[in-house]
Amino acid sequence: MMIEKGKIGVHQFTILTILFTVGSSILIAPSGLAQEAKQDAWIAAGVGLLAGLLLVVLYNKIAERYPTTTFVHYTQEILGIWPGRIVSFLYFCYFFVLAALVLRNIGDFITTQILNNTPIHFIHIFFLIVIIMGIRNGLETCTRTAEIFMPWVLFFFFVMIVLLPPQFEPGHLTPVLGYGAKPVMRAALPVLGTPFMELVTVFMLFPYVNHSRKARHAFLVGTLIGGGMLIVIVLLSILVLGEDLTARHMYPSYSLAKKITIGTFLERLEVVMAGIWFITIYFKLSISFYASTMTFAELFRLKDARQLYLPFGMIMIVFSIVAYPDVTYFMNFGTKIYFPYAIPYAVVFPLLILIVAVIRRKREPA
Repeated sequence: MMIEKGKIGVHQFTILTILFTVGSSILIAPSGLAQEAKQDAWIAAGVGLLAGLLLVVLYNKIAERYPTTTFVHYTQEILGIWPGRIVSFLYFCYFFVLAALVLRNIGDFITTQILNNTPIHFIHIFFLIVIIMGIRNGLETCTRTAEIFMPWVLFFFFVMIVLLPPQFEPGHLTPVLGYGAKPVMRAALPVLGTPFMELVTVFMLFPYVNHSRKARHAFLVGTLIGGGMLIVIVLLSILVLGEDLTARHMYPSYSLAKKITIGTFLERLEVVMAGIWFITIYFKLSISFYASTMTFAELFRLKDARQLYLPFGMIMIVFSIVAYPDVTYFMNFGTKIYFPYAIPYAVVFPLLILIVAVIRRKREPA
């Protein structure tokens, strides 16, 4: 029996995938890419997207065999009860750490760019309260909210694209592959880790989608659109700021929006980028926190996951500060550690589950 009784539509699932993919990456990805790949950062983002689509194909193969069964249930059925429970618990830990990482992204951005004198734990507390209020009403309510905010994300994104061309310097993109292909491939690994490997979190929502066949296509489309938006943001950052400034800024796309100037009356529209980011990161944190609590609740056979929101939220606030003590540590973790850390959850365990299911001919009854 599934704890979550709500159902979401295919269109809503596509929107959630887009918002999750864009998430925090729209602010932090351009800097890391430019540090490694220089002016070819946008190419590295494209390579990361292609690899991410392959991961989505892998997840779709598992969903094809178990379209309406939760991850915790079919993992135990395929791998055995205790191995399956251990794997499920490891995924709970992964989702929880991811949620804490995203929460720290919020705190770092607000305390460094907007509210410089505000203690970071107050930012975490207030933002997490809003998250808990949103997901307490169930998955359906959260996805309907995403439908409302998605047009605003697209509008803000369109405004950026339309107003920035006067600031373009096409010479910033040359020479293409001037440092060879190796820096591009190295830069693609962190962006593959964040956000594309993290899409295994969205994969947990599969059983709650109305039409499983259409959901697999929606997963691919949502990833493609979200990844395409990231490529555009990286390309705009290089065109306007150049690879040097993009690499030096912690939030280059936020600095990018400050460059928008129309006459003498429309300037410094960084609120446009901040608007996109606050909306997308809200849903990324909501999905990550929801996935962690639902996995834990089903693993320990609780009847309701809502009782976990407050205690887990309190633990997450402390963990987000203790686990990532400063911005330098976070940047090092995101660029060098996160990719190998995410490999077991994004690649190894899904491949293992699929291979064992094929060998044992395990499939959900039609």
